Amino acid sequence: MLIELLAAFIMPCTLVLLFTRVTYNRVIGLILTVALITASVYKGYTHTWPVMIIDAFSLTFGFWLAAEMKKRRAAKQS
Repeated sequence: MLIELLAAFIMPCTLVLLFTRVTYNRVIGLILTVALITASVYKGYTHTWPVMIIDAFSLTFGFWLAAEMKKRRAAKQS
């Protein structure tokens, strides 16, 4: 259970950032990550509410972090 909670904290945020860097669009990165998490829930890998809530928090934090990353990059280029 502890490993599931740690993965729920780290993986969605990391995936949002990864997909944002690959697609150059943070909304597309969020959508792709939500699709992966939805598929894992459908397959039965996520079966407790605390893990789902932590996933949602991590997604939100990753989306915010991607926005900050974009702001820093724009400030660096100007």
